[in-house]
Amino acid sequence: MIRWWNDIQFANPELFVLFAVVPLLLLAYIMKLRKSKASVRLSTFVFIPTSSGDLKVKARHLPYILGLVGISALIVALARPQSSLSWQDVTTEGIDIVMTMDISGSMLAEDLKPNRLEASKEVAMEFINGRPNDRIGLVTFSGESFTQAPLTTDHAVLKNLFKDVKNGMVEDGTAIGMGLATAVNRLRESDAKSRVVILLTDGSNNRGSVPPLTAAEIAREFGVRVYTIGVGTNGLAPYPYRTSFGTISYQKLEVKIDEESLTKIANMTGGRYYRATNNRSLEAIYEEIDQLEKSKIEVTEYRKKKEEFLPFALIAAACFMLQFALDHTLLRSLN
Repeated sequence: MIRWWNDIQFANPELFVLFAVVPLLLLAYIMKLRKSKASVRLSTFVFIPTSSGDLKVKARHLPYILGLVGISALIVALARPQSSLSWQDVTTEGIDIVMTMDISGSMLAEDLKPNRLEASKEVAMEFINGRPNDRIGLVTFSGESFTQAPLTTDHAVLKNLFKDVKNGMVEDGTAIGMGLATAVNRLRESDAKSRVVILLTDGSNNRGSVPPLTAAEIAREFGVRVYTIGVGTNGLAPYPYRTSFGTISYQKLEVKIDEESLTKIANMTGGRYYRATNNRSLEAIYEEIDQLEKSKIEVTEYRKKKEEFLPFALIAAACFMLQFALDHTLLRSLN
């Protein structure tokens, strides 16, 4: 019922001004009651039964209340409530995105909180939440690369796979070229208007059979735009390691990101290079990419309206009829 009422619109909402009459009528009735006096005076009520008229006394205001309800329902009916059945034709210019994430051991450094890898996963999942119309895939890499999730619009499944990403899934290292090549391969047969790779790493390429710039050339040939993100603070970063006693300790490691290569990859493919030195800057980078890569959606909306005054007209008629019946039968009074 509430949902139905929320969908109601009125053709003549200006008639709601008539509701101002209702409190005036109620006020007039109250003033009339206060001025009314008994027409028969008795010295005592001892010999008059008190219970027989209790119900009538309590119900004597009912006809007037019914009249006010009837007037209110009639005003709503005159305002012409209408429900609308609507549907849409939606045309989407889709974007296919492959998120390519470094999961090497250095991603456990804690210059981002709780560490680079977890911070990157969290921000990436927020990015996915804002892209309901796009197909998104996930490629991870360290010493090797593999597809964690192919292109899909089932973002709930994708985010569950994101949660499972962790360091140690494959041999350690940083095969940036292999990660990019795998991502491009996922987009090679895509028919989307725009194909994008978001490549995130915190190091320099030191593994794999495909050099990063070669992978960038392949991306350019297939019309894939690459946004590269270097993750890590400037200078030294705290890196956790387990001591011989089984406890966790920290050592300071120098942050070495091959910004030159990442910049070249982005420039060759029409993308951009970004540097994330903390959680907030990483969030800002994804927000900017989100704005740069927006799907075009054309929506044509159709509406069919239906008059809904009849229930209110019936309520008004029922109230007036019941008021008339009570006034001339059970609650009839002498003038």
